Amino acid sequence: MIRRTSAAAGTGLLAAAAGVAVAELLATAVRPQAAPLVAVGGAVVDGAPTPVKEWAVRTLGTYDKPLLLGGIAVAVIVLAALTGVAARRRPTLGLLGPAVLGIAGAAAALSRPDARPADALPALAGAAVAAALLRWLPLPGLPAAPGAAPDPVGVGRAASGADASGAGASGADASGADAAGSGAAGSDPTGAGAVRSRRRAATRRAVLRNSALVAVGTALAGAGTVALRRWNLADATRARDAVRLPAPASPARPLPAGVGPGFRTPTTDFYRVDTALTVPRLDVDAWRLRLHGMVERPVELTFADLLDRGLIERDVTLSCVSNEVGGPYVGTTRWLGAPLAPLLRAAGIRAGADQLVARSDEGMTIGTPIATLLDGRDAMLAVGMDGAPLPFAHGFPVRMLTPGLYGYAGACKWVTELEVTTFDAFDAYWVRRGWAREAPVKTASRIDRPAPFARLPAGPVTVAGVAWAQHRGIAAVEVSVDDGPWRTAELLPTASSDTWVQWRFAWSAPDGPHRLRVRATDGTGAPQPEDRRPPFPDGATGHHTVAVTVR
Repeated sequence: MIRRTSAAAGTGLLAAAAGVAVAELLATAVRPQAAPLVAVGGAVVDGAPTPVKEWAVRTLGTYDKPLLLGGIAVAVIVLAALTGVAARRRPTLGLLGPAVLGIAGAAAALSRPDARPADALPALAGAAVAAALLRWLPLPGLPAAPGAAPDPVGVGRAASGADASGAGASGADASGADAAGSGAAGSDPTGAGAVRSRRRAATRRAVLRNSALVAVGTALAGAGTVALRRWNLADATRARDAVRLPAPASPARPLPAGVGPGFRTPTTDFYRVDTALTVPRLDVDAWRLRLHGMVERPVELTFADLLDRGLIERDVTLSCVSNEVGGPYVGTTRWLGAPLAPLLRAAGIRAGADQLVARSDEGMTIGTPIATLLDGRDAMLAVGMDGAPLPFAHGFPVRMLTPGLYGYAGACKWVTELEVTTFDAFDAYWVRRGWAREAPVKTASRIDRPAPFARLPAGPVTVAGVAWAQHRGIAAVEVSVDDGPWRTAELLPTASSDTWVQWRFAWSAPDGPHRLRVRATDGTGAPQPEDRRPPFPDGATGHHTVAVTVR
């Protein structure tokens, strides 16, 4: 029984693997966004409750996406094995598993914001392949298809002498032959035993042949998918490497003397938080930006058009609303881009419009107050990061950047469309999930040295970190030891009010356990809120605290 069940489950897995391989190959060749695993993963992300999303970002960080895809793969494996076992008992049940997977994949693909009707085809094609393999090929553990030789290994419904499961004379003859053979102590005057042996051997060969063919075909499809993806990546990388960014019409000021090491975050270390399960790699030559909606003069720009608009270069700190108090989702770098305000004014914003909705190539929508974009800050359509074209993971070829707003409200990556509208008319992606419509960055500060639970020698210790309140700036940072009085920390020079400020505090550390706490005051004189609150719905608040031991 165990042998039969294992063989049937293995057949289900083999058929499912072939189906998934075909679906992924077809999607990769025609439209990668329609790949079933990624489409289902995207639907799961969209449907997950906000607390679940926040837990994933907080706990798993950048590993949330591969873990999600891995979980989906495990679910497919379990369903495939169960389908194989069910098909052994009743062939029609072998169609149920592929049908469920195919419909789920097609529905997920069609649910994506940028979906096309043809996006359902890869999932449906994969389901058809899996169902055909389960129904028509004599594979281990499954009953033979009509007209095929029966299963020889005793794990199907009928095998050789088990033709008795059929009806009429053939079943009776076989049964009688078995009985005669048994009663004759191994004699076989009719030769039926030899016939059955030959049938067993022939069907065993068919099973092994079909299994091997399916496995080889699956491997080839998988290899084709990998090869196509590598080709696409190499092609996209060559196109990105060929981009030559012009010198800025308005360059950033040099960093002032005294800025500490690590003021700018290396591109490789810059945080990434988004819903894209695979990084879009857009064709820069085919890229277009459409500005439309409540404007007098709709605009469409190519990448070359954008570069010709006169670029600005600025040091800006970007932070994620999902960042917990003291968290890592904040970074500073030098950005290059086309200023957004002149583009909006040239299009002619109509009366009553109060929201700019940015749409990305993969369907994300981000809503930004138009008044914020026009208030003089250096909002831009960024094309460069740290002296190079944007990395793919950070929005190549173009992303939006709005100093002073959390990313979910002003920093759309892979942007291809800008729509001037109203907040009453449209809720962007995160707003529909309960996040605040307007999201100015809250004043925050963080202790980077010493690390939590560090063991320190008694004596002079430098406590250091960063504080940020983009577009308002930081006026002061204070440190408290063991809930004692607040003492002023030294602020290092900084680039502008749109960047974080490095700070340090000289502490004469006595023996024993200690608790260090930091708070900041922004450029308007408002202190950092003390009440500890989670990121949802408009950013975390509270004082970052670090426990250390001095010996």
